[in-house]
Amino acid sequence: MKQSLTKFILAIITQDPGLVAGGGAPVFIARDRNEQDRIALYLARVTEGVVHDLENGVYVLVKH
Repeated sequence: MKQSLTKFILAIITQDPGLVAGGGAPVFIARDRNEQDRIALYLARVTEGVVHDLENGVYVLVKH
């Protein structure tokens, strides 16, 4: 029986590194909201992931 991960966090994008800690996903630090949006968009395109806004200044890029 073959098993594989089907849902997992690919990356975290934030302006405030103090909001995230630990974990196995890479954290991208943006200078402002525009850069945060741009990083999230580009990473989503490249990885075919989905961006979720946690509404606390953190975006999570997830592979569904």
